[in-house]
Amino acid sequence: MSEQRKLVLITGASSGLGLEIAKNFAQDNYDIALSGSSDRIFEAADTLRDLGVEAYPHKADAATYDGVESFWNFVSELKRPIEAAVLNVGIGLGGAFTDTDLDDELKLISINISGTVHMAKRVVQHMVPNGRGRILIVSSISATQPTPYETVYGPSKAFGYMFAESLREELRETGVTVTALLPGPTDTNFFSNAGMDSSEIGSSEKNDKVVVAKQGYEALMKDEDHVVGGNEETKQQAEDNRTTPEPVKAANHAKKARLQN
Repeated sequence: MSEQRKLVLITGASSGLGLEIAKNFAQDNYDIALSGSSDRIFEAADTLRDLGVEAYPHKADAATYDGVESFWNFVSELKRPIEAAVLNVGIGLGGAFTDTDLDDELKLISINISGTVHMAKRVVQHMVPNGRGRILIVSSISATQPTPYETVYGPSKAFGYMFAESLREELRETGVTVTALLPGPTDTNFFSNAGMDSSEIGSSEKNDKVVVAKQGYEALMKDEDHVVGGNEETKQQAEDNRTTPEPVKAANHAKKARLQN
């Protein structure tokens, strides 16, 4: 039965948005190859199997070349065509740039930028010869504005957004589609993991991860170039960011993201 299903590859699927997106694929009868950096990835696989599909979990460090490559090799050994890929793995880091640790910032860049490019290269070179495939790159509404006190994170997500849009155009005639998901603040562990619990944005009400995941999944299936994930207020913010001057957006974000000591 499993061999009759389509296969999707999802990075960063241990919990949060990645796992919720995986559930959407499972409900549409996809088998799922999923990666994460902790043992929670095996629990996530059990959750997906309970939805009636097969799940193939792989634990790896997405901050390293070998970690990304090991997941790709793991999926390749399944010897099945990859019909969809969700490049979701990513981390945040809050705090003033003068205070944050350089190693933490270089790790963020390795995961959010280098890791995304690395996995995208493998996925694209697999899908294009097959003449089909769908790729979802998870960026952020942060890609549409300066992000002081998340000074490296926001630009890393801007890279992901423009990378997705650029790749989409390149692949237009190949049968492979690319969609970017730009979530607003979402009810996952993101802000806590980024050390931002004391900030205004960290303690504020968040968008429902189930809703955001479904918005991303549906946009991917409809071949939309991008979708803003969240409620109407979040979507309006993204729209306003198109015309608001950069210094104004920077000042607004600084108020929300500055840590309170």
